[in-house]
Amino acid sequence: MKLFLLLVVMGTVSAEIQDLSGKMLTFPQQTKTAHAKLRPIKQGYNTVTVCHRSFTDIKRDHALFSLSTPSSPNSFLIFWQNTNGQIQPHVREGKADYGGWDYKPNMWHSVCTTWDSVTGLVQIWFDGLPSIRKYVTTGSITGLAVAILGQEQDSHGGGFDINQSFVGMITDVHMWDYTLSPCEIQHYMGELSFTPGNVLNWSALDFEIIGNVLTENKITVCH
Repeated sequence: MKLFLLLVVMGTVSAEIQDLSGKMLTFPQQTKTAHAKLRPIKQGYNTVTVCHRSFTDIKRDHALFSLSTPSSPNSFLIFWQNTNGQIQPHVREGKADYGGWDYKPNMWHSVCTTWDSVTGLVQIWFDGLPSIRKYVTTGSITGLAVAILGQEQDSHGGGFDINQSFVGMITDVHMWDYTLSPCEIQHYMGELSFTPGNVLNWSALDFEIIGNVLTENKITVCH
């Protein structure tokens, strides 16, 4: 009983594998502590695809997906830079700037990001539309990876900045160690049948909640 009470006070939910199909994680307030820690099924990546959906009304910089390793806190980071209206994928020390996207508040947006370690090229898909491919960096992502939702890691597993925290809802987070085909990405965007992530799988997710983060039924729009 003492252990249970301690976990409640600290706002921590023990790590376990759950099927989050039809669920979302809600981050209800700006904070430098609350987050969800995701444990990848596989480690070491030569190629990466990450897809997720998010819903927010914040009009400042914020992290959408943050994966760190001991050698690089920005091993794979998807970041919204509000001043210039850009989605910025980071791979270690490299990053690309993608502007011109209609990132409207108070609606769901689907984003997929791909990267290949041989060519060093990154590409994003935003609500079904592809970007051009841009060079960021080559070389594999190695070391023990930790993925965080709700915060941006400035150090491995921590170093959070309240002004980069996410407020809103996130769902359907998947990560693959290969490049998803355009057809598979379109299937994800349209919420059709697709192959779930083999690194992070929303339907079998090993995760831990720290702080005020809620697991709720996904909000859907009735027609």
